[in-house]
Amino acid sequence: MPGVHGRFVWNELNTRNVEKAKAFYSEALGWEFVGQPMDMSAGTYWLIKCGDAGVGGMFELTGPHFQHVPDHWLPYIGVDDIDSRVAKATANGATILRAPFDVPGVGRIAIIRDPSGAVAGWMTPVTPPF
Repeated sequence: MPGVHGRFVWNELNTRNVEKAKAFYSEALGWEFVGQPMDMSAGTYWLIKCGDAGVGGMFELTGPHFQHVPDHWLPYIGVDDIDSRVAKATANGATILRAPFDVPGVGRIAIIRDPSGAVAGWMTPVTPPF
């Protein structure tokens, strides 16, 4: 997608304590958690806005598959073609933590660990984020 390749396009807070996080970011930064929480296959998701701008999302870490995952922020980098970029990433030493998957209305996403150990989501968005 023109204009987003190689740029950070989304940020996601992954936390076990949704209410505490909502209270903190609402008071500290003035963020709003808009709409109804969305049920995702692995948990619940909220959209975050600052004024009129969407700034990210918040995902609740629940279930045994997140048992050893600490609360964290996960940035997403826009890419022009997730499948070909994942192939290039693995050829250059990356580990794929979650193979490309589709999120209807959002885009195609993969979770990558680069050779230095840093983790980020890579996304080919359906439309540019906010």
